[in-house]
Amino acid sequence: MNVRRLIPLTATAAAVSLGLITLSACGGASATGSDGKNADGKLNVIASFYPMQYLAEQIGGDKVAVTPLTKPGVEPHDLELKPKQTAELSDADLIVYLKGLQPAVDEAVQQSGAKNTVDATTLTSLEAHGTETGGHGAEEEAGHEGHDHGHDHGAEGASDPHIWLDPVKYGEVAKGVGKALQKADPANAATYKKNTDTLVTKLDGLNTAFENGLKNTTTKTFITTHSAFGYLAERYGLEQEGISGVDPESEPSPARIKQLQKIAREDKVSTVFFETLASDKTASTLAKDTGLKTDVLDPLEGITEKSKGSDYIEVMQSNLAALQKALGAK
Repeated sequence: MNVRRLIPLTATAAAVSLGLITLSACGGASATGSDGKNADGKLNVIASFYPMQYLAEQIGGDKVAVTPLTKPGVEPHDLELKPKQTAELSDADLIVYLKGLQPAVDEAVQQSGAKNTVDATTLTSLEAHGTETGGHGAEEEAGHEGHDHGHDHGAEGASDPHIWLDPVKYGEVAKGVGKALQKADPANAATYKKNTDTLVTKLDGLNTAFENGLKNTTTKTFITTHSAFGYLAERYGLEQEGISGVDPESEPSPARIKQLQKIAREDKVSTVFFETLASDKTASTLAKDTGLKTDVLDPLEGITEKSKGSDYIEVMQSNLAALQKALGAK
Protein backbone atom coordinates (compact mmCIF):
# COMPACT_ATOMS: atom_id res chain seq x y z
CA MET A 1 0.00 0.00 0.00
CA ASN A 2 1.18 3.46 -0.76
CA VAL A 3 1.57 4.86 2.76
CA ARG A 4 1.15 8.56 2.33
CA ARG A 5 2.02 9.82 5.72
CA LEU A 6 2.04 8.55 9.27
CA ILE A 7 0.79 11.22 11.63
CA PRO A 8 2.21 10.72 15.10
CA LEU A 9 0.38 11.87 18.18
CA THR A 10 1.91 15.04 19.49
CA ALA A 11 2.75 15.28 23.14
CA THR A 12 -0.26 17.54 23.67
CA ALA A 13 -2.64 15.27 21.82
CA ALA A 14 -1.31 12.25 23.66
CA ALA A 15 -1.81 13.99 26.97
CA VAL A 16 -5.36 14.99 26.06
CA SER A 17 -6.02 11.45 24.88
CA LEU A 18 -4.68 10.00 28.10
CA GLY A 19 -6.82 12.39 30.09
CA LEU A 20 -9.92 11.34 28.21
CA ILE A 21 -9.09 7.68 28.76
CA THR A 22 -8.71 8.34 32.49
CA LEU A 23 -12.02 10.20 32.67
CA SER A 24 -13.74 7.43 30.76
CA ALA A 25 -12.29 4.79 33.04
CA CYS A 26 -13.23 6.67 36.21
CA GLY A 27 -16.53 8.28 35.28
CA GLY A 28 -17.36 5.63 32.66
CA ALA A 29 -21.11 6.06 32.81
CA SER A 30 -21.54 6.45 29.09
CA ALA A 31 -19.17 3.69 28.14
CA THR A 32 -19.46 0.09 29.23
CA GLY A 33 -20.91 -1.56 32.29
CA SER A 34 -19.48 -4.44 34.28
CA ASP A 35 -20.73 -6.85 31.61
CA GLY A 36 -18.64 -5.11 28.93
CA LYS A 37 -21.69 -3.58 27.18
CA ASN A 38 -23.04 -0.06 26.87
CA ALA A 39 -26.13 1.38 28.55
CA ASP A 40 -28.38 -0.17 25.90
CA GLY A 41 -26.94 -3.61 26.52
CA LYS A 42 -25.16 -3.60 23.18
CA LEU A 43 -21.55 -4.49 22.44
CA ASN A 44 -19.42 -1.42 21.61
CA VAL A 45 -17.70 -2.06 18.27
CA ILE A 46 -15.41 0.44 16.53
CA ALA A 47 -14.80 -0.04 12.80
CA SER A 48 -11.95 1.68 10.98
CA PHE A 49 -13.80 2.44 7.72
CA TYR A 50 -16.89 1.44 5.76
CA PRO A 51 -16.07 -2.14 4.64
CA MET A 52 -15.28 -3.05 8.26
CA GLN A 53 -18.34 -1.14 9.49
CA TYR A 54 -20.59 -3.05 7.10
CA LEU A 55 -19.35 -6.41 8.36
CA ALA A 56 -19.80 -5.42 12.00
CA GLU A 57 -23.32 -4.11 11.40
CA GLN A 58 -24.47 -7.05 9.29
CA ILE A 59 -23.07 -9.69 11.61
CA GLY A 60 -23.70 -7.86 14.88
CA GLY A 61 -27.25 -6.82 14.06
CA ASP A 62 -29.15 -5.36 16.99
CA LYS A 63 -26.67 -6.83 19.46
CA VAL A 64 -23.97 -4.25 18.67
CA ALA A 65 -23.48 -0.49 18.48
CA VAL A 66 -21.00 0.23 15.69
CA THR A 67 -18.98 3.45 15.56
CA PRO A 68 -16.98 4.15 12.37
CA LEU A 69 -13.70 6.06 12.65
CA THR A 70 -13.95 7.24 9.04
CA LYS A 71 -17.01 9.39 8.36
CA PRO A 72 -18.89 9.28 5.03
CA GLY A 73 -17.14 11.32 2.36
CA VAL A 74 -13.71 11.18 4.02
CA GLU A 75 -10.92 9.58 1.97
CA PRO A 76 -9.84 6.79 4.38
CA HIS A 77 -6.14 6.77 3.42
CA ASP A 78 -5.79 10.33 4.75
CA LEU A 79 -7.74 9.88 7.98
CA GLU A 80 -6.43 11.85 10.95
CA LEU A 81 -7.83 10.75 14.29
CA LYS A 82 -8.97 13.22 16.90
CA PRO A 83 -7.82 12.67 20.51
CA LYS A 84 -11.39 11.76 21.47
CA GLN A 85 -11.48 9.01 18.86
CA THR A 86 -8.16 7.63 20.07
CA ALA A 87 -9.49 7.61 23.63
CA GLU A 88 -12.66 5.78 22.61
CA LEU A 89 -10.59 2.92 21.17
CA SER A 90 -9.50 1.89 24.66
CA ASP A 91 -13.13 1.51 25.73
CA ALA A 92 -14.24 -0.54 22.75
CA ASP A 93 -15.41 -4.10 23.28
CA LEU A 94 -14.11 -4.93 19.80
CA ILE A 95 -12.10 -3.02 17.18
CA VAL A 96 -12.38 -4.15 13.55
CA TYR A 97 -9.76 -2.67 11.23
CA LEU A 98 -7.58 -3.40 8.22
CA LYS A 99 -3.89 -2.98 8.94
CA GLY A 100 -1.83 -1.21 6.29
CA LEU A 101 -4.61 0.93 4.85
CA GLN A 102 -4.78 3.71 7.45
CA PRO A 103 -1.49 4.36 9.26
CA ALA A 104 -3.10 6.63 11.85
CA VAL A 105 -5.55 3.89 12.80
CA ASP A 106 -2.83 1.25 13.02
CA GLU A 107 -0.86 3.42 15.45
CA ALA A 108 -3.89 4.30 17.56
CA VAL A 109 -5.04 0.67 17.84
CA GLN A 110 -1.57 -0.36 18.95
CA GLN A 111 -1.53 2.36 21.61
CA SER A 112 -5.10 1.77 22.79
CA GLY A 113 -4.46 -1.40 24.76
CA ALA A 114 -7.86 -2.68 23.64
CA LYS A 115 -8.45 -6.29 24.63
CA ASN A 116 -10.35 -7.46 21.55
CA THR A 117 -9.12 -6.40 18.12
CA VAL A 118 -9.41 -8.10 14.76
CA ASP A 119 -7.20 -7.19 11.80
CA ALA A 120 -8.90 -8.14 8.53
CA THR A 121 -5.57 -8.83 6.82
CA THR A 122 -5.06 -11.83 9.12
CA LEU A 123 -8.35 -13.41 8.03
CA THR A 124 -7.52 -14.04 4.37
CA SER A 125 -4.46 -14.28 2.15
CA LEU A 126 -3.02 -11.07 0.74
CA GLU A 127 -1.36 -10.69 -2.63
CA ALA A 128 1.17 -8.25 -4.06
CA HIS A 129 -0.25 -6.45 -7.05
CA GLY A 130 2.16 -4.28 -8.96
CA THR A 131 5.28 -6.42 -8.59
CA GLU A 132 7.08 -8.08 -11.47
CA THR A 133 4.76 -11.09 -11.24
CA GLY A 134 1.65 -8.96 -11.64
CA GLY A 135 -0.49 -11.73 -10.19
CA HIS A 136 -1.64 -12.94 -13.61
CA GLY A 137 -0.83 -15.97 -15.68
CA ALA A 138 2.09 -15.99 -18.09
CA GLU A 139 -0.19 -16.18 -21.11
CA GLU A 140 -2.18 -13.15 -19.99
CA GLU A 141 1.00 -11.23 -19.18
CA ALA A 142 2.41 -12.04 -22.61
CA GLY A 143 -0.69 -10.57 -24.17
CA HIS A 144 0.01 -7.31 -22.38
CA GLU A 145 3.74 -7.15 -22.72
CA GLY A 146 5.13 -3.78 -21.77
CA HIS A 147 2.06 -2.66 -19.82
CA ASP A 148 2.58 -0.97 -16.49
CA HIS A 149 -0.28 -2.39 -14.46
CA GLY A 150 -0.28 0.53 -12.07
CA HIS A 151 -0.83 -1.55 -8.92
CA ASP A 152 2.02 0.00 -6.99
CA HIS A 153 1.10 -0.42 -3.35
CA GLY A 154 4.37 0.82 -1.98
CA ALA A 155 7.65 -1.03 -2.01
CA GLU A 156 8.12 -4.01 -4.27
CA GLY A 157 6.45 -7.04 -2.76
CA ALA A 158 4.09 -4.99 -0.56
CA SER A 159 0.65 -6.50 -0.09
CA ASP A 160 -2.46 -4.98 -1.63
CA PRO A 161 -4.99 -4.29 1.18
CA HIS A 162 -8.10 -3.90 -1.03
CA ILE A 163 -9.39 -7.36 -0.15
CA TRP A 164 -13.01 -6.25 0.30
CA LEU A 165 -13.42 -5.74 -3.45
CA ASP A 166 -13.14 -9.51 -3.93
CA PRO A 167 -16.41 -11.02 -2.62
CA VAL A 168 -14.67 -14.33 -1.90
CA LYS A 169 -11.94 -12.79 0.24
CA TYR A 170 -14.48 -10.48 1.85
CA GLY A 171 -16.50 -13.54 2.78
CA GLU A 172 -13.43 -15.02 4.47
CA VAL A 173 -13.00 -11.81 6.43
CA ALA A 174 -16.68 -11.89 7.38
CA LYS A 175 -16.24 -15.35 8.91
CA GLY A 176 -13.31 -14.10 10.97
CA VAL A 177 -15.21 -11.05 12.19
CA GLY A 178 -18.10 -13.31 13.14
CA LYS A 179 -15.80 -15.45 15.26
CA ALA A 180 -14.34 -12.35 16.90
CA LEU A 181 -17.82 -11.16 17.87
CA GLN A 182 -18.67 -14.60 19.27
CA LYS A 183 -15.53 -14.47 21.40
CA ALA A 184 -16.21 -10.93 22.61
CA ASP A 185 -19.87 -11.67 23.41
CA PRO A 186 -20.39 -15.41 24.00
CA ALA A 187 -23.96 -14.90 25.22
CA ASN A 188 -25.02 -13.92 21.69
CA ALA A 189 -22.72 -16.28 19.80
CA ALA A 190 -25.58 -18.10 18.11
CA THR A 191 -26.94 -14.86 16.69
CA TYR A 192 -23.54 -13.85 15.34
CA LYS A 193 -23.06 -17.27 13.77
CA LYS A 194 -26.46 -17.11 12.06
CA ASN A 195 -25.87 -13.58 10.79
CA THR A 196 -22.41 -14.52 9.51
CA ASP A 197 -23.84 -17.44 7.54
CA THR A 198 -26.51 -15.17 6.04
CA LEU A 199 -23.95 -12.57 4.96
CA VAL A 200 -21.56 -15.14 3.51
CA THR A 201 -24.44 -16.58 1.47
CA LYS A 202 -25.10 -13.09 0.05
CA LEU A 203 -21.41 -12.69 -0.80
CA ASP A 204 -21.37 -16.11 -2.47
CA GLY A 205 -24.29 -14.97 -4.60
CA LEU A 206 -22.45 -11.77 -5.48
CA ASN A 207 -19.40 -13.77 -6.51
CA THR A 208 -21.53 -15.97 -8.75
CA ALA A 209 -23.09 -12.89 -10.35
CA PHE A 210 -19.64 -11.48 -11.15
CA GLU A 211 -18.40 -14.82 -12.50
CA ASN A 212 -21.37 -15.24 -14.82
CA GLY A 213 -21.64 -11.59 -15.74
CA LEU A 214 -17.99 -11.17 -16.76
CA LYS A 215 -17.39 -14.59 -18.28
CA ASN A 216 -17.83 -13.54 -21.91
CA THR A 217 -16.75 -9.99 -22.77
CA THR A 218 -15.32 -8.17 -25.79
CA THR A 219 -12.30 -7.02 -23.79
CA LYS A 220 -10.80 -7.94 -20.42
CA THR A 221 -9.04 -4.61 -19.83
CA PHE A 222 -10.39 -1.68 -17.86
CA ILE A 223 -8.76 1.66 -17.01
CA THR A 224 -9.38 3.19 -13.60
CA THR A 225 -8.14 6.22 -11.68
CA HIS A 226 -7.58 4.34 -8.44
CA SER A 227 -5.72 1.02 -8.67
CA ALA A 228 -7.87 -0.61 -6.03
CA PHE A 229 -9.29 -3.43 -8.14
CA GLY A 230 -6.37 -5.86 -8.34
CA TYR A 231 -8.13 -8.61 -6.41
CA LEU A 232 -11.37 -8.16 -8.34
CA ALA A 233 -9.50 -8.24 -11.66
CA GLU A 234 -7.62 -11.36 -10.68
CA ARG A 235 -10.71 -13.15 -9.41
CA TYR A 236 -12.62 -12.66 -12.66
CA GLY A 237 -9.82 -12.83 -15.22
CA LEU A 238 -9.68 -9.11 -15.97
CA GLU A 239 -6.79 -6.69 -16.47
CA GLN A 240 -6.73 -3.50 -14.41
CA GLU A 241 -4.81 -0.50 -15.75
CA GLY A 242 -4.45 2.26 -13.17
CA ILE A 243 -3.92 5.87 -14.19
CA SER A 244 -2.31 7.10 -11.00
CA GLY A 245 -1.58 4.05 -8.90
CA VAL A 246 -3.21 3.79 -5.49
CA ASP A 247 -3.25 7.54 -4.88
CA PRO A 248 -6.34 8.85 -6.70
CA GLU A 249 -5.14 12.44 -6.27
CA SER A 250 -1.69 12.02 -7.83
CA GLU A 251 -0.95 13.12 -11.37
CA PRO A 252 0.15 10.47 -13.89
CA SER A 253 3.27 11.06 -15.94
CA PRO A 254 3.01 12.01 -19.64
CA ALA A 255 4.60 8.65 -20.44
CA ARG A 256 1.86 6.82 -18.50
CA ILE A 257 -0.87 8.75 -20.33
CA LYS A 258 0.70 7.89 -23.69
CA GLN A 259 0.94 4.25 -22.64
CA LEU A 260 -2.72 4.15 -21.57
CA GLN A 261 -3.77 5.64 -24.90
CA LYS A 262 -1.95 2.79 -26.64
CA ILE A 263 -3.50 0.18 -24.33
CA ALA A 264 -6.96 1.62 -24.97
CA ARG A 265 -6.51 1.22 -28.72
CA GLU A 266 -4.98 -2.25 -28.61
CA ASP A 267 -7.35 -3.72 -26.03
CA LYS A 268 -10.53 -2.07 -27.34
CA VAL A 269 -11.12 -0.19 -24.09
CA SER A 270 -14.32 1.87 -24.19
CA THR A 271 -14.42 3.49 -20.75
CA VAL A 272 -12.21 5.27 -18.22
CA PHE A 273 -13.46 4.75 -14.67
CA PHE A 274 -13.25 7.27 -11.84
CA GLU A 275 -14.53 7.11 -8.25
CA THR A 276 -16.86 9.06 -5.99
CA LEU A 277 -14.40 10.19 -3.29
CA ALA A 278 -11.80 11.70 -5.63
CA SER A 279 -11.67 14.19 -8.48
CA ASP A 280 -12.57 12.89 -11.93
CA LYS A 281 -10.34 15.47 -13.64
CA THR A 282 -7.59 13.05 -14.72
CA ALA A 283 -10.02 10.39 -15.91
CA SER A 284 -12.05 12.95 -17.84
CA THR A 285 -8.95 14.38 -19.51
CA LEU A 286 -7.70 10.94 -20.57
CA ALA A 287 -11.15 9.99 -21.85
CA LYS A 288 -11.45 13.21 -23.85
CA ASP A 289 -8.00 12.79 -25.39
CA THR A 290 -8.68 9.19 -26.38
CA GLY A 291 -12.35 9.50 -27.35
CA LEU A 292 -13.49 7.23 -24.51
CA LYS A 293 -16.48 7.34 -22.19
CA THR A 294 -16.30 7.82 -18.41
CA ASP A 295 -18.17 5.99 -15.68
CA VAL A 296 -17.93 5.25 -11.95
CA LEU A 297 -16.21 2.18 -10.54
CA ASP A 298 -16.56 2.56 -6.80
CA PRO A 299 -13.76 1.23 -4.54
CA LEU A 300 -16.32 1.25 -1.70
CA GLU A 301 -14.15 3.02 0.82
CA GLY A 302 -17.19 4.97 1.95
CA ILE A 303 -20.90 5.42 1.22
CA THR A 304 -22.21 8.90 0.38
CA GLU A 305 -25.21 10.38 -1.40
CA LYS A 306 -23.19 10.02 -4.62
CA SER A 307 -22.81 6.26 -4.20
CA LYS A 308 -24.74 4.09 -6.63
CA GLY A 309 -26.31 2.05 -3.87
CA SER A 310 -27.02 2.26 -0.17
CA ASP A 311 -24.71 -0.52 1.00
CA TYR A 312 -21.86 -2.82 -0.02
CA ILE A 313 -23.98 -5.31 -1.97
CA GLU A 314 -25.86 -2.65 -3.93
CA VAL A 315 -22.72 -0.70 -4.87
CA MET A 316 -20.92 -3.88 -5.92
CA GLN A 317 -23.90 -4.76 -8.12
CA SER A 318 -23.59 -1.29 -9.67
CA ASN A 319 -19.89 -1.93 -10.22
CA LEU A 320 -20.72 -5.20 -11.97
CA ALA A 321 -23.21 -3.46 -14.26
CA ALA A 322 -20.65 -0.75 -15.09
CA LEU A 323 -17.98 -3.35 -15.90
CA GLN A 324 -20.36 -5.38 -18.05
CA LYS A 325 -21.24 -2.28 -20.07
CA ALA A 326 -17.61 -1.10 -20.41
CA LEU A 327 -16.19 -4.52 -21.26
CA GLY A 328 -18.92 -5.45 -23.72
CA ALA A 329 -20.41 -8.37 -21.83
CA LYS A 330 -22.37 -10.76 -24.06
